Amino acid sequence: MLKRKKESSGQDSQLLRAPAPNLDQSQQDYLANLMKGYSKLLIDDPVRPFREENLNEIANNVDYGVLEALAGTWVSYNANYNQNIKRPSIGSGIHTTIMPSPGTDQNTIPGKFSFDTEEYIEKLTFELVPGGVRNRGGATELFCGAVKYDQTIKSVNKVEGNPDLQYAGIHEENGMYLWLSDVYNYAATKETIEKDRGIHAFSNEDFEKYGYKGEYRNEPLVEVRDENGNSSYILLSQLKEGQKYYEIIPAQEIKPLDGLSGPYFIPDYSISRSGVIPHGSTITLLGDIAPNGNNYLINGSPQFPYGDATWDPPHLAISPTMGGAGASVTNPINLDEPAPAWVHETLNDENDPGSNKIYTQRILANELYPYCVRPDMRLRDTLSGQNVANYVLIQMSSKMATGAQGGILNVPFVNRFVPTVEVEFSLWIETVIEDGKEILQLQYEQIIFFEFDFGNDGGTTSWPHIQVNTLRKIEDIPADQRKIIEEQFFNAPSGMSMTTPASNTENSINPPPGCPYHKS
Repeated sequence: MLKRKKESSGQDSQLLRAPAPNLDQSQQDYLANLMKGYSKLLIDDPVRPFREENLNEIANNVDYGVLEALAGTWVSYNANYNQNIKRPSIGSGIHTTIMPSPGTDQNTIPGKFSFDTEEYIEKLTFELVPGGVRNRGGATELFCGAVKYDQTIKSVNKVEGNPDLQYAGIHEENGMYLWLSDVYNYAATKETIEKDRGIHAFSNEDFEKYGYKGEYRNEPLVEVRDENGNSSYILLSQLKEGQKYYEIIPAQEIKPLDGLSGPYFIPDYSISRSGVIPHGSTITLLGDIAPNGNNYLINGSPQFPYGDATWDPPHLAISPTMGGAGASVTNPINLDEPAPAWVHETLNDENDPGSNKIYTQRILANELYPYCVRPDMRLRDTLSGQNVANYVLIQMSSKMATGAQGGILNVPFVNRFVPTVEVEFSLWIETVIEDGKEILQLQYEQIIFFEFDFGNDGGTTSWPHIQVNTLRKIEDIPADQRKIIEEQFFNAPSGMSMTTPASNTENSINPPPGCPYHKS
C-alpha cells in the first residue's frame, strides 16, 4: 500500500498525514502535484497513535489518494477528430460479450455461444464522501477515503432503413472506491478498559483454584513449584528470569497500553472497489497504483502493443480455452493487419481440422475488427496523436495470485448458468495537453470472465467479457458530442433496455459479409 509523507502536529507528537495540496483540476500540473509525497508503506515506518480527542481532525483530514482526481462527472470522448484514426467510430466505448447459445445448458459439449460486440457511450460519476469512514479493529483503526460511483452505458448502433443512430441502455452499476491508507494504532487506556468491561470484578474460580485474591486480573497466572514439588500460582509479572513454569492461566482482562506493541497492520493494497451489477453480481476488487520503478506518476503516454504483439491472450475476446482461433503467442494473428483470409472462407475438416477456426470465426469477421478481438486497441488508437504529459495506472483484480483476495457473489441464476468468476480492471488517469491547456482523461479496460459449457475434452471454458472506453469531463468534449451526451443522459431516462439489442436486429437483416457460421 501507499502512504503520503507524514508530519508532526505539535506537542503531543500525534503523527498526521501531511494535508493534500489544495488543488483544482483545472490548474497546471494537477496530477503531478496530487501524487507528490507518496511512497510505499513499510513495516519500519512510524505508526500513528489514535486518540479519541483527535477523531474529528483525523476524519476531516482523510486521504483519498489518487481517487481524488476522479471527482466529478465523466462522459464518453470520441476521438474521431484525430487524423490518425483511420476508421470513424459511432461510440467511444467497445464491449464484447459472450453468452450461452439458445437451447444449450451448462453441460453442453462443446459449448455453443452467442457473440455480441457494440460501440457505446457512457456517463460515469464520482462523488467524494465527506470525512473519513472509520473501521475499528481493536488495536488497529483504518480510516477510508470513500468515493461513490455511478455508471450508465448505452449501446450505439446503426439500423438498416433508419438514418438515426439507435441508443439503448445496456448497463447500470453503482458502488464505491476506497483509499485504504490511513492506519492508526489504538492502544488500550484506563478509560476504554473501564467503559468496555464485561467481566466480574472478582472471580471465585481464580480464588478457589489458583489462590488469586485481586480484582480484574489483567495478567496471566503461571504455575510454579518449589523444591518439594508443591504447586502455586503467581502473576506473570512476578515470574523471575529463568524460573521454570508449568501451566498458564490466560487473563480475561486487558491493561492500559495493551495493543501498543502490535501486531501492526499494513493493508495489502491501497484501493478497493465494490460494485453492484443488476444482472445479479456483486464484486469486490483490490489493487494499487502500478509504479514504473519507484515512480507512481509516469511521464509520457501509456504504451500498447503493435503488430504481432497485439495477439496477447489476456486481452483478447478469444481465450485459449475457446481454441484461440488456431493462433498463439508464437504463431500470432497480427491484429494491425486485415483479418486472415480464412476468416472469410467456408471452412471444413480439410482446411480447419479440429474446428478451432470456425469456432471463433464470427468474432474475427465482425465489422468492428480488430476491436472486436482486442478491444484495448481502441484505447491505443485514441491516444495516437495525443500529447499525453503523464499518467497514473490503477490495476485491480478480484483474484490475486497471493494474499488478500477480492471476490464475486452471484445470484443463483447467474451462479448456475453463467458464473462470473473473475474481474480484471485497469484504469489510466491521464494528463493530456491540448491547445496549451491541461485536460484530464480517463481510459479503462475491464475484463470479466464467465465460465459455462465445456470443450470437447471436458475442460471448462473461460469466456471473456471486455469493456473499454475513453472519458473526459463534459466541458472538455466537442460541442457535437456534448449535445448527444446531454440528450442521452441528462434529458432522457437512463433505464436499461430489456429488448433485443439493436445490433442483433441489424445483424439478422444484414449479417457480416463473408462470414459463414457453419461448415459446408
